[in-house]
Amino acid sequence: MEAFNATEGDLKGYNCKICKNRGCIAILVDGVMAMKQCKCVKVRKSIRLMKETGINPDYKLANFKAAADWQRNLLEAAKRFLQSPNCWFYAGGQVGSGKTHICTGIVRELLQQGYPARYMLWRDASVKIKAVVNKPEEYAALVEPLKTINILYIDDFFKSNAEPTSADFNLAFEILNARYNRKLVTIISSEYYLDEVIQLNPSIGSRIYERSIGFQLNITRNSDRNYRLQKITRL
Repeated sequence: MEAFNATEGDLKGYNCKICKNRGCIAILVDGVMAMKQCKCVKVRKSIRLMKETGINPDYKLANFKAAADWQRNLLEAAKRFLQSPNCWFYAGGQVGSGKTHICTGIVRELLQQGYPARYMLWRDASVKIKAVVNKPEEYAALVEPLKTINILYIDDFFKSNAEPTSADFNLAFEILNARYNRKLVTIISSEYYLDEVIQLNPSIGSRIYERSIGFQLNITRNSDRNYRLQKITRL
């Protein structure tokens, strides 16, 4: 058993000091050697799911450009959050200001620390989930992981082609209330300021507010803060 546990494995993408990248460890069960799945398997699955979302692999805290005070505040808050990740993080406001970059960077750091995590792009995931709301098994298969995963990042919260509907509110409340009660880490980015979310739905907004105290970043809407427009030139 000791010889097996000392053997280096060949799994890639995450360096696990527990199983040495084998994905399992040998243990004794009633005096007999048995195999136990290493907890890094969940982390590896999270990393794979993150890659499959197509998120920019360059979204890391190390390369976030923090030239202005508001950008430095964002980065500083992210680093403070990582020192003790036991609450929620909310970044709202200006389109293209780096909210997704900062939040994705936080998730990457947490994955490397060994926390299983999941990425949810609200616009796409909510449509898919609402389409099977009358199919209990399919619905539960999509929603339950979002309610129970250690770290959940919801990107573009409530973004759609129209105002959020009652179905959106019901889905958001189900996921966030479960995570609120379980005290699970939740990271949210949105084009809405947090006070606007509270106005849209006090039950949802107040839970986000309570759990994210100290980490509520509302970026003033100003086109000068949109990275995507900075290379536009006028003739």
